[in-house]
Amino acid sequence: MRLFALLAALSVLAAACGESPSSAPQSATSRSSTQVNPARIDRVRTELPSGYEVAALSGRAAPIAFWGLGTDWMADPQRCGALADPVAGDSTTRGWSASGARGIVYAVVATSAATLDRSLITECSQWTVSAGRTSGSVTLVAAPAIDGAATVGLSTTATTAVEGGTETHSHADTFTAYLGDYVAFVTVVTDPGSPNPALGQDFAAELLVKTVSALRG
Repeated sequence: MRLFALLAALSVLAAACGESPSSAPQSATSRSSTQVNPARIDRVRTELPSGYEVAALSGRAAPIAFWGLGTDWMADPQRCGALADPVAGDSTTRGWSASGARGIVYAVVATSAATLDRSLITECSQWTVSAGRTSGSVTLVAAPAIDGAATVGLSTTATTAVEGGTETHSHADTFTAYLGDYVAFVTVVTDPGSPNPALGQDFAAELLVKTVSALRG
């Protein structure tokens, strides 16, 4: 649980203070005409396993923060960073986090006019991120199809060097949907060393589908 506490602290710090690459370049993606109500994201809490503790998120939030990267993070190639942070700096964010034995779950919706640049799907099949003592490897994975939305899936493994030359490791699955004037994403962070069965990639993907459905009412 020490790792989860560290990730939670870093995510708050990075969301509040970090600078990130700009949103993905605009491309000819169709924009959703379905109205989105951010308040409805709270409805998706019922999809969590029993025993999870839920807290509201405040301030700016982005997938990169939940991966355990601190401030001043970098992506290589740099353009791929747009997939890790599709949220504009002045956007309004609403969402929640939930902690339990099987991992940490984040569900977020934010105002953002960003669209998914399809060229990034080709260029960013595998890339890296780093910040301070933390480095991560990011792999593009299949994302669920959602009507009227572009979606993308990312699988991230991160390593952080700590005192005494030891390392901590984490895994994160992130799925994002571009919804016209909004972007919604779900991130599930797990500890590879935990004795408890982790929430899988399928859980994160399905939760995004349910999140978008709830937002659209």
